[in-house]
Amino acid sequence: MPSNILFLMTDQHRADTLGAYGNALAATPVLDELARTGTRFDRWYTPTAICTPARASLLTGQAPFRHRVLANHERNVGYREDLAEGTFTFVEALRENGYNTGLVGKWHAGTEKNAADFGFDGPDLPGWHNPVENEDYLGFLRERDLPPYRISDRIRGTLPNGGPGNLLAARLHQPVEATFEYYLATRTIELLEQYAADTERDGKPFFLELNFFGPHLPYIVPDAYFDMFDPEQIELPKSIAETFEGKPPVQRNYSAHWTFDTMPLEVTRKLIAIYWGYVALIDEQIGRVMDALERLGLVDDTAVFFTCDHGEFTGSHRLHDKGPAMYEDIYRTPGILRVPGGRAGQVRTEFVSLLDATATILDLAGIDPSPAIDSRSLLPMARGEQQPDWAQDIVCEFHGHHFPYPQRMLRDDHHKLVVNPDSVNELYDLHADPDELLNVYDHPEMVPVRQRMMKRLYTVLRERGDNFYHWMTTMYDVGEVDYDPTQSGLDETTYRVSGDEASLA
Repeated sequence: MPSNILFLMTDQHRADTLGAYGNALAATPVLDELARTGTRFDRWYTPTAICTPARASLLTGQAPFRHRVLANHERNVGYREDLAEGTFTFVEALRENGYNTGLVGKWHAGTEKNAADFGFDGPDLPGWHNPVENEDYLGFLRERDLPPYRISDRIRGTLPNGGPGNLLAARLHQPVEATFEYYLATRTIELLEQYAADTERDGKPFFLELNFFGPHLPYIVPDAYFDMFDPEQIELPKSIAETFEGKPPVQRNYSAHWTFDTMPLEVTRKLIAIYWGYVALIDEQIGRVMDALERLGLVDDTAVFFTCDHGEFTGSHRLHDKGPAMYEDIYRTPGILRVPGGRAGQVRTEFVSLLDATATILDLAGIDPSPAIDSRSLLPMARGEQQPDWAQDIVCEFHGHHFPYPQRMLRDDHHKLVVNPDSVNELYDLHADPDELLNVYDHPEMVPVRQRMMKRLYTVLRERGDNFYHWMTTMYDVGEVDYDPTQSGLDETTYRVSGDEASLA
């Protein structure tokens, strides 16, 4: 029988903010309980650390290079802004198979088309941050005689041109019941009740997605969360010692753009403390939805996902937000899945992706997941089954934010390779240097690792059809090349290159 599905998603969320992922100070009892009763994936990665492309990948089960929605509308540099007509999406497949489908919260998977265009019920809430001027939200406040959005205690640095930096955090002068997060949970519960009635009456299954806009910066929360954690108890990330020596210069530039060095470290501690408070606020609102799921008698028949689109720096590597740096802080994210009949309390260490959620949703609904071409179902793992043929590594990609900036990454158990065509490549020994401070790409002893990983990345990209591999063909030792890399079309032959020799076949 098809399962109901509740999909809980945050934005720009670090894995290490959750108790289930090892944060001893975290105030995340609801998500920790979900991990205790389900499966926590320890190596859950985003396909790309940028909102819109990642969300489009979830919708389609396609890697970003394939669906070609490669940048956020707000910082678009000429890429496609909406999925092409006729692109497969899981929501349309669910509706065709009798599902109610709802989405409450952040859409941000396209510009001209909204969630309703793909078949989602729920309020239209466009944009990248809490749309506090949205009429549905303002009506929610008026109906309950709640005060509007107002902030103080703004935290920001100074830009290289002397102007004010991006707003990073602020104190919100509203009670919890008036926050946008509370509003989103309320609208989700209302839709859940409606869907539960349909299930009770007609046996109609549902997919319901709750997308919070936070804890994406700026972290704007009421007093109780702004001051929940003592900054003196915050341990700064070790990568705050970043010097950018041997790193792509864009990282130093991005640090300046995010004004890190214009603020004292005490401010960084406070920002991390507020960020954790924001996560606590969201956890409480998820708790309200989970309570409603139990009250409606749906727990045993409903699969529950929790994840996000990508991570957040919060001072790591002297950076904020996300951007052209493929560090674990923004690529490794939380991923929790509880399914009916699944194994409770397990931790899986396979490399999995937000992309894999698409095939899993389809699998839970009894729908062929193969149209989600870059996605693999996690359902067998959630049931405790071994997966001996699962890949021992993962590939991620980036295409730019503010400016075009192509990158590809291969991460395995021990090392991470990042190819940066415009700059220096990166190689990290994640066992010896988990904070990714030392780029060992040019270290002589790493040549065998570098060659092995470069060839593996090249092979995966070619198999996928990601044309980034063309750059790698001519620039790196990737083994025998079995095609004409010039693509000239001027010969009837194919160049076969082996070492320094070229022969005509």
